Amino acid sequence: MYNRQYSFYVYILSNKKNGTLYIGMTNDLERRMFEHKNKLVEGFTKKYSLNKLIYLEHFQYVNDAIKREKQLKNWKRQWKIGLIEKDNADWKDLSSDWFN
Repeated sequence: MYNRQYSFYVYILSNKKNGTLYIGMTNDLERRMFEHKNKLVEGFTKKYSLNKLIYLEHFQYVNDAIKREKQLKNWKRQWKIGLIEKDNADWKDLSSDWFN
């Protein structure tokens, strides 16, 4: 499980290894992942079934999280893949055991 001491999270979702990527930011990662996994929010993640949490970063301050989210969204795809694979080479779903 993720560390609850932080207040904000920047995360990357995918649907499969080397699949479509989505970068988001939230102050409640567990709730947000529940929404993604159950397709409760209309939009890009629902359309492309992006519900595997493959990367996350923790932040204490919202401005830092927003800045990082914008930075990652402007990165080249290959840089994002390198970031993911540094800590999660198999693209395992980091939230796979959060819900029944």
